[in-house]
Amino acid sequence: MDYARMRAIAADLGAYAERLEGAWSVEIGPSGPVLAMTCRPKRHEGTIRRIRNQLDAQLLRTHPGYICANGPEIEHPAIGRMRLPDAVVIPEAVLDEEGLAVDATQVLATVEIVSPSNPGNDYDEKLADYPAMGIPLYMIVDPRTGTIEVHSDPCKGRYTRKEPYIFGDSVPFGPWTVETSEFRRYGKDMGGAGASAETGKICAEPIDSGHREGTSSQ
Repeated sequence: MDYARMRAIAADLGAYAERLEGAWSVEIGPSGPVLAMTCRPKRHEGTIRRIRNQLDAQLLRTHPGYICANGPEIEHPAIGRMRLPDAVVIPEAVLDEEGLAVDATQVLATVEIVSPSNPGNDYDEKLADYPAMGIPLYMIVDPRTGTIEVHSDPCKGRYTRKEPYIFGDSVPFGPWTVETSEFRRYGKDMGGAGASAETGKICAEPIDSGHREGTSSQ
């Protein structure tokens, strides 16, 4: 399926999601357009807020005119991908442009906070997609385990460098530093140590719209 067709399906799914209760996201992954319900714990949101605040303060010095935003979607038509990172470093001016997604060539970095129910989306699919999209930096923050990975130096569709950290570290992230001493792990009922792998799964089930193509869980 060509990308124009997938984008049309994604737009159709987005319009469909507006009629549903709850929060939904639309992405284009390796299997095509995806409509998934988003159910984010408060500690997920707290971690994103802390990262955005820190990066925004440093971007004023390192990259004037750039911000760390929680959206919009980013896309790379040549490889047929559209993703919605938890946080993305982009020029602030693109938020005034028409359209749905930001061209991936304008993205400096992405951040994902691992969900309790579907960690493979961040560790597998997006870890393959973001370097293929040419995004220089990708941080994975995992409140289930209290660990962090910083991936960098994309080459031939993959990141060639990975640096591991734990909550409490001062984490180098390209030209910036993310202080993680205030990051909080999920509790056992939200996918922390000892929790069932099924915790929160209902929050990420896809909508079966009957006639939609390419939908799967996020």
